[in-house]
Amino acid sequence: MNKLPQITLAFWVMKICATTLGETAGDLLSMTLNVGYAISSLILISLFVVTLIGQLASKRYVPWLYWLVILSTSTAGTTMSDFMDRTLGLGYATGSAILISILVAIFALWRFSGTSLSVDNIRSFKGEMFYWIAILFSNTLGTALGDFLADDSGLGFAGGALLIGSLIAVVVALHYFTKLSSVLLFWVAFVLTRPFGATLGDVLTKSHEKGGLDFGTIGSSAILAGILVALVVVVSVRLKREEQSSAAVLSS
Repeated sequence: MNKLPQITLAFWVMKICATTLGETAGDLLSMTLNVGYAISSLILISLFVVTLIGQLASKRYVPWLYWLVILSTSTAGTTMSDFMDRTLGLGYATGSAILISILVAIFALWRFSGTSLSVDNIRSFKGEMFYWIAILFSNTLGTALGDFLADDSGLGFAGGALLIGSLIAVVVALHYFTKLSSVLLFWVAFVLTRPFGATLGDVLTKSHEKGGLDFGTIGSSAILAGILVALVVVVSVRLKREEQSSAAVLSS
């Protein structure tokens, strides 16, 4: 059975909430709680592995499980990017270049593996593994790009979010008004929503002096978690109603 959600507006709203929560929660663990980037990365990658095993073992699309994996890739991506850029001292530009190369290699291997690159109808174990590995490194790349825009580009947090938001709008326009590959546009949008979430997370957590709203990592994480849980509940209820309706039609 297909185990992925339909790509709708609700999907992208939840994606931005999840990636923004991943940014704030990752910073909460590594910086606010002073765990450190290396240990945080190990903890969050372990969480990603556990949630991914649950997703792979599932026989159908389960909204809360799917978005838990997305959230775990987002938090793991945040600390992985910070570990590369700060602990290893690679810097945002070099770290982003390395991650872009890794992501291109993943898509090449996926393409030549003979499995479908579809992003809303994957039915094989191999295809699902490539899907989640690509998502993990997409979120890691998005964190590095978001940090680069916020810290090194001179745009600031709000300016970086505005730039990425404009690029996302361009991708949406290309989807509706051109014949470019929907799979290509999906992954471009997926990568872009990560730095959008990262810069949005900075806007929420940073102090007023730094151009943020000063909610802090704890307050921002709580707000975003509440929004994401509410959206997952709505999607779950809708999915259950659709399944009941389909079952009623088949039994009649």
